[in-house]
Amino acid sequence: MSKNHKTVLIFGGFITAVAAAFYPIFYYPLTHKNEYSGGSPPPLQEKSRRRIAQESNRPTCSPLV
Repeated sequence: MSKNHKTVLIFGGFITAVAAAFYPIFYYPLTHKNEYSGGSPPPLQEKSRRRIAQESNRPTCSPLV
C-alpha cells in the first residue's frame, strides 16, 4: 500500500468516526422531530413536581448584602 492510501484511510476513518458520533446527537433529533416535540411531561415527572411550589423556588430580586 502506498503512503497516500494509508493517509486517505486514516483521514477517512477519522471522518467516519466523527460522523458516527454526531449522528445520534445532531442528525437523529433533526429527522425525528415528533419524538422530541415539546408535548406534556412524562407522568412520573408531573407527579413528582406536583408538590413543589414554584414561587418558593424562584430567586428573589433583592440585592446581595
